[in-house]
Amino acid sequence: MQERFGIAAFRSRQHVLLFESALKREGLNVHIVSTPRDVALGCGLSVYFPIQDAPRVLSTVNRVHPENMIGVYQVDRVGGRSKLTVLRQ
Repeated sequence: MQERFGIAAFRSRQHVLLFESALKREGLNVHIVSTPRDVALGCGLSVYFPIQDAPRVLSTVNRVHPENMIGVYQVDRVGGRSKLTVLRQ
């Protein structure tokens, strides 16, 4: 089974919460998840979003300039393994 989604990773849990709130104010369907283990970035939490919303997420990043962001990534999970593609660092 293949799964594709996006995550925004941060160094600080506080900034994960702030960015999630900013995206929800934009009407996006996002939530906080544990950062996938094989991705292993930042504070251990990330903002999850459907990959089709990536352009709107990136637009929000450009507008609000979130602090402590490591990056925005596309995650392709196939057979229990994840492949990470950088969308913005």
